[in-house]
Amino acid sequence: MGLTSLVLILLVLAFVVYSTARSRAISLAKPLGGISHLHSLPFFYGMRSAIWCAVPALGLLIIWSLFDDHIISTLVLNSLPESMRPASATEHSLLINSIENIASGALSSVASDPHLVSAAKVLDDLNAMAANLVTIVVLSTAIFCSALAWIKLSPQLRARQAVEKAFKTALLAAACVAIFATLGIVLSVLFESIRFFQMVPASEFLLGTEWSPQMAIRADQIGSSGSFGAIPLFVGTLLISFIAMVIAVPAGLMSAIYLAEYAEPGVRNFAKPVLEILAGIPTVVYGFFAALTVTPFLRQAGANIGLDVSSESALSAGLVMGVMIIPFVSSLADDVITAVPQSLRDGSLGLGATKSETIKKVIFPAALPGIVGGVMLAVSRAVGETMIVVMAAGLAAKMTINPLETVTTVTVQIVTLLVGDQEFDSPKTLAAFALGLMLFVVTLALNFFALRVVNKYREQYD
Repeated sequence: MGLTSLVLILLVLAFVVYSTARSRAISLAKPLGGISHLHSLPFFYGMRSAIWCAVPALGLLIIWSLFDDHIISTLVLNSLPESMRPASATEHSLLINSIENIASGALSSVASDPHLVSAAKVLDDLNAMAANLVTIVVLSTAIFCSALAWIKLSPQLRARQAVEKAFKTALLAAACVAIFATLGIVLSVLFESIRFFQMVPASEFLLGTEWSPQMAIRADQIGSSGSFGAIPLFVGTLLISFIAMVIAVPAGLMSAIYLAEYAEPGVRNFAKPVLEILAGIPTVVYGFFAALTVTPFLRQAGANIGLDVSSESALSAGLVMGVMIIPFVSSLADDVITAVPQSLRDGSLGLGATKSETIKKVIFPAALPGIVGGVMLAVSRAVGETMIVVMAAGLAAKMTINPLETVTTVTVQIVTLLVGDQEFDSPKTLAAFALGLMLFVVTLALNFFALRVVNKYREQYD
């Protein structure tokens, strides 16, 4: 039985156990005078039994899924002659792939080594046996635990406490997963970055003005050592992000103020969802729009006034990215502005201030921390954008602040360095992790700055 089918059967079985346990709790309460004589509501009795049914079985299934491939591949390779067994991890992967391709029919068994064909048959047999075994074990565990939960049902059973404890444990586990995942990402990037800085000095990376990470195969080739000065990438990232924020912040704030303070309810209910549709458009669509529409328009407009606009420019990428980021600024600013207490508006208007003065002197300062937080989120979004830059700004790392020329960003270079088959012991590949570390540091600094602004200017209202 397949993994998906087994999970669906477990969910159906858990629902059946929930329904029967709940009905049994109600039947146990009838002789006592109703469900008010139960320690917990019937829902909790059903949920407790369903948890007993599903959780242990799903735990076994997860554990088996983590180790079954390794166990089966080890048994398959042990069935091969000693001379064919792999001596390295790379050979291990290639041999297992060949056996799996023969087993699936992707490779002809007639033209393949007889030992590999025999191993493919062993693989099929082991997979079939493993599927049957895990089905029997998982379903038996679910039925056995359900029977135990059924036996322990009684009016005095503290079912609510058990269910709440289970959900509390699940929430704690989810929080731990998020924390450990973040920690793992940071440590993996940090360790690989340390390896990079052992090969390339940090001063060259942080202060160098030439970025050419291509490593030659032979020592006599030109540029065999590579150049890893990241200043052009930082300048390109800041240039495109600055252009995007020049477009996004004024347009987003003005639209938020209009929707929150001036627009009629009907106009707001229509315009706000339409504006937020921009946030749901895939970035590759924005990239196509920039490459096929905005860039030719900028080239033609520049030619009309005597400017030489590159076929891939920072201005094109920044303009389109700014349009994409407008909903982030607008939506967050609108929510913050509408959250300002109405009493502040009434007090300002009661003192004789006009509506525009009230917005400028009262509402905007009160909403400033939330607006700054939204702007910082938009900046992080701009710094991390990749697809628009690839399609509209190009891949050339130039040390320039001219928005009409081709530039590139940190995220684009990370993607470029990691595309295709790469060796993870060369400076070229490890440079991607160093760039990722710099990007992480910048994003962390932006978030820290936003938090300081929010804490400093936050107002407490009744």
